Amino acid sequence: FLPGVPHLSPRLRCLHGQDCRPSRCVTFSGDGTLFGWCNGQNVSIVNPSDGAVVSTFDLPKTALLEFSPLNNILVTWQLYTKTQDSPQGEANLQLWELRSGRLIKALYQKKVESWCPSWSEDEKICVRIVNNELHFYEDNDFGKDACGGSLCCCFIYLSVVPPAVCPRQVAVYVPGSKGAPSFVRLYQYPAFGGPTAALANKSFFKADRVTMQWNRKASAVLVTASTEVDKTGASYYGEQTLHYLGVNGETALVQLSKNGPIYDVAWSPSSAEFCVVYGFMPAKATVFNLKCDAVYDFGTGPRNSAYYSPQGHILILAGFGNLRGQMEVWDVKNYKQVSKPQAPDATHFSWCPDGEHIVTATCSPRLRVSNGYKIWHYAGAVLQQWDVAAGSELWEVRWQSLPDGSFPERPIKYQAAPSQLGSTQAPPTQAYRPPALRHLPATPSSKLHEDEPPQDLRPGASGEKSLSKSALKNQRKREAKKAAKQETKPEPEPPTDPAAVTNSQSEASIGDPEVEKKIKNLKKKLKAIEELKEQQASGKVLQKNQVEKIQKEEQLLKELQELQIGQ
Repeated sequence: FLPGVPHLSPRLRCLHGQDCRPSRCVTFSGDGTLFGWCNGQNVSIVNPSDGAVVSTFDLPKTALLEFSPLNNILVTWQLYTKTQDSPQGEANLQLWELRSGRLIKALYQKKVESWCPSWSEDEKICVRIVNNELHFYEDNDFGKDACGGSLCCCFIYLSVVPPAVCPRQVAVYVPGSKGAPSFVRLYQYPAFGGPTAALANKSFFKADRVTMQWNRKASAVLVTASTEVDKTGASYYGEQTLHYLGVNGETALVQLSKNGPIYDVAWSPSSAEFCVVYGFMPAKATVFNLKCDAVYDFGTGPRNSAYYSPQGHILILAGFGNLRGQMEVWDVKNYKQVSKPQAPDATHFSWCPDGEHIVTATCSPRLRVSNGYKIWHYAGAVLQQWDVAAGSELWEVRWQSLPDGSFPERPIKYQAAPSQLGSTQAPPTQAYRPPALRHLPATPSSKLHEDEPPQDLRPGASGEKSLSKSALKNQRKREAKKAAKQETKPEPEPPTDPAAVTNSQSEASIGDPEVEKKIKNLKKKLKAIEELKEQQASGKVLQKNQVEKIQKEEQLLKELQELQIGQ
């Protein structure tokens, strides 16, 4: 576990000294008042504020655990196994009454996917997927199904229940078969009377699997549909499409301006917009509104994830995993970049509930070396760094959970506060030059791709609202290409001798195209001779034809002088 962080609130807490054995899993309750872990011998539940033990369960094989929203029930899961004494296996999903320690219900859950039942925030309704069907329970009564003892919905492979709102909605996904499309439907509990009872319905092809994300207000859900294989061969990652469904019945396909995989989708806590990171590297990131219109385009960059602050006023675009850990911190109200720190080898990122601090960590088993964590201020300053001892591993890092609204939104700071650990702003990158060319003057380097700058796409923001999407895209490419040329254009060197001054003056008065062409060719030959002379001076043995070129230098200079005087 992690040592306490006394200068931050809420704190990263641990029970250091109380249990030093390696833990299989850890979790906080939703409001942060309870903390649970399994150390391979038992499951312990404590109050993190004072470490007082609330409950202990003799469950040494527990691999996952979770609290219900009101902390009335503890859910534990262990691997499903069969033995000679129990050929049917033992019930591996268990629901416990937290305060008394009484076992409420033992169920079979073979797959780890969707292992935990989903509750509404008031625990009035609980839903669980069983053999491609949904079972609903009310008031934590797991003795019978809430729909008259029968299964409510059949052939449902995935369901998502949003946070507690009234009325309550359920999103369900049914994969396509025999040429029929897949579809996602939104229902209002408990009305599951077929397609006509659905609040919204969206069908689509090319979907081997989907992920669904509700916004905080449960007014809309985003569906990312993916295929395992891209039949066109354009992508190793298969094909992805993004769909929008609103409880008001509106549906749409989110149009993305760059081909390639969808790396991440994140809802803003305001529920009014969402950010998508997509496209072949360098990836694009775009913010869309609820009409699925692009609001702001962050351009291209090395990124594959997006994280909104709990208050929704800051967005961090980051490139972790196989990227270098570059983070872009943006003020999403004014769309200004705040900082650009870098966290190499990071495998974990999370916001502190106060919206001021973040934590990045390198954890096992993703990386078994250089394990540790850093706590940052979003402006780029590293406030605390902790590395594990040699031979040890860090498995997980968690902030203590707190209810929404515990911390108000604060004004954004664009300058990092002084820190003893400093900051790790991403250094500017330079093109690679082979050792044999490093003694020569730098020349403009050609890029494999043109970087696209950020663009404000709000109506009237930049006077571009009359242009079509294709025209805007072409205009941005031209601007990016022009900016790249200006950055890489070498500055002219000042003349060093009177002859050069004369040459530069005569160049301005040249008017005959044929003479200009001859002068240009002569200068090109003289430049090549200068390079050969430098190589000869460095000790390189020249070939016979190269030596003959050097011998013609005086003749070429004389011809150049005659042409310039004649002009």
